[in-house]
Amino acid sequence: PVARRVNLMVAAFQQHLNALARLPDFTGMVELDELVMEPDEAADLLGDLPDERVETILSTLDDPEEVRPLLMHADESAGGLMTTDFLVLRRRMRVAEALEAVRQMAPGEGAELLYNLYVVDAAGILRGVVNLYRLLRASPSATVESVMDTEVISVRADEDREVAAKLMSRYDLLSLPVVDAQGKLLGIITHDDFVETVEEEVTEDIQRLGGSAPLETPYLNTSVFRIVRKRIGWLLLLFFTGTLTGTVIRSFEAEMKAVVALSFFVPLLIGTGGNAGTQTTTIIIRGIATGNINWRDGLSVLWHEFRVGILLGGMMAVFGLARAILWGTGFQVAFAVATSLLLVVVWATTIGSLLPLIATRLRVDPALVSGPLMSTLVDATGLLIYLSVAKAILGI
Repeated sequence: PVARRVNLMVAAFQQHLNALARLPDFTGMVELDELVMEPDEAADLLGDLPDERVETILSTLDDPEEVRPLLMHADESAGGLMTTDFLVLRRRMRVAEALEAVRQMAPGEGAELLYNLYVVDAAGILRGVVNLYRLLRASPSATVESVMDTEVISVRADEDREVAAKLMSRYDLLSLPVVDAQGKLLGIITHDDFVETVEEEVTEDIQRLGGSAPLETPYLNTSVFRIVRKRIGWLLLLFFTGTLTGTVIRSFEAEMKAVVALSFFVPLLIGTGGNAGTQTTTIIIRGIATGNINWRDGLSVLWHEFRVGILLGGMMAVFGLARAILWGTGFQVAFAVATSLLLVVVWATTIGSLLPLIATRLRVDPALVSGPLMSTLVDATGLLIYLSVAKAILGI
């Protein structure tokens, strides 16, 4: 198996890729016989190097042609996750022959590489899957075709890696076969790669939720200037959207001068609206990520969150009314605050449910419309609702 022969890269190189890339030639720097890497891991690291250096490294490998095909697939694709270090069976094999092949040529010790064995025809087309336990229980003279399952869950090599991760999660798979457009088996995605993919996707979403572009490298390995470049765009966007709040306040300057008490509740109103909107977007984004919600569910989600907003807004209105009265602002101001809280919460939950679905429909990461961006937009619109309601109730 190629995993026993792809022995050029080392853990130090994996962690300090940037430093090694500056060296004129790192061939022969380490004891190659003592170190091995899986072919998919080697391909990932080689993909980060200049083309001329990749060719130099490939020329030193025993079987470069088993690593080279993996370099053709983008890192974000299912093909970029797969490994070629796996065992396939033929349909016409006897069970005894298949078990002997497992004993003689089984790749590595990972359960995910042996539990499911994939069956192909003479053209390499994926035809079925059989687990090792079924082979052990079958008659040695039976054919693999007679004991295999022809319903095989697979993924195209050009599909996004998130699609592969969702399939493995939904069907609780230890491995997932990767095929081309004609159904030819190219490789498999193992469970450890699935876990790594999920971790990376979650990390990217969390960073976007915080209003920052995702980092491609670990935080401490990322330069200060690169982190600044990742954050400045979002900060400027939020800065300009934040000026909307100031514009709204300036438009109602006369009303706020007439009733100074209105300003006491501005932080309360915009904070409650932003929190309610963020709660909703977080739940909807998670539902989209797990496959429980898609854009076709838009009306159902909207109706669901509208009712949630009515109940939450009603309860917040009661507390807002009591708080305003205890501050001695007068009933009219208190009623304006309570009414505004109800409307702002309903508005925030409505927008918070729609924006992720619209983003999904437009093939934009829904995490981009949540967090600080959602809060900033709801702040401005919530303040507009509050001051408009107060103006109407107080007659100013």
